[in-house]
Amino acid sequence: MSSNEHVPVLLGPVLEGLEIKQDGCYVDGTFGRGGHSGEILKRLNSNGRLIGIDRDPDAIASAPLSLTDDPRFELIRGELAELQKIIGERDLLGRVDGLLFDLGVSSPQLDEAHRGFSFLRDGPLDMRMDPDSGTSASDWLQSVEERELIHVLRAYGEETFAKRIANAIVSTRVESPVRTTLQLAKLVEAAVPGKARAQKKHPATKTFQAIRIAINGELEQLESVLQQSLAVLRKGGRLCVISFHSLEDRIVKRFVRDTSREPEQYRGMPSMPDEFRPKLSAIGRAVKATTAEVNENRRSRSARLRIAERN
Repeated sequence: MSSNEHVPVLLGPVLEGLEIKQDGCYVDGTFGRGGHSGEILKRLNSNGRLIGIDRDPDAIASAPLSLTDDPRFELIRGELAELQKIIGERDLLGRVDGLLFDLGVSSPQLDEAHRGFSFLRDGPLDMRMDPDSGTSASDWLQSVEERELIHVLRAYGEETFAKRIANAIVSTRVESPVRTTLQLAKLVEAAVPGKARAQKKHPATKTFQAIRIAINGELEQLESVLQQSLAVLRKGGRLCVISFHSLEDRIVKRFVRDTSREPEQYRGMPSMPDEFRPKLSAIGRAVKATTAEVNENRRSRSARLRIAERN
């Protein structure tokens, strides 16, 4: 497998979880390089419909013609949090049979140095999912208060040495801005204790994750789109969410749990108002990649798929 080839994670479990109907309407809310979309489309007949959404212009530009030339498929540049607006504009609210969200950063984004997502390749410290909007990681680091930076590193990166790293970044930027990925990676590596540098995982891993999540508003986007999914899915429609770290997975797990329960004041009651009935039913437990998939695609090793059905 080449380094820039994007392999769709948990493809089999996703296709099974969506319970694809040949004439159904589906939404791939994180199109990426179209791996999941391509396989969904293969399972639709001429009456089926698939909508792909992504905020990354590179993802839109690199979409294969086999998808974009297909009349059953529509690709839209937009954010997760715009889901209900996008679907509403197409008069499809409450009519979607399946939603898929494959969270986090894609393999091509990591492989392209100019995007600034990876500490393994030197490039401008950008990290924006949409390079045409928002603040780059470099500009954000230049202005963020040290207290907020410590909070971001702890909350979004679960970084043990958040205070030491934040202090090093703030001290360094007084002399010159942190402009490149390797500059930040080396700064973090020097800031943490020697024992941490000796670990298998690169010491900058959590810092890069935390900053990326913060500047892209990834957790806020996730919480928003999960709520919107209730208005988008039809009864019996499936929600499939792939997450890659505990912060995302906890949000998804809590959302499914809370929307699958009856309100406490109605538990055990013979009847309740419709607006208080559970909106979702969890389908099984979190699905992980098999050993075979992990061996073929290392990105899948931390993936967790959660599936729910609209009531």
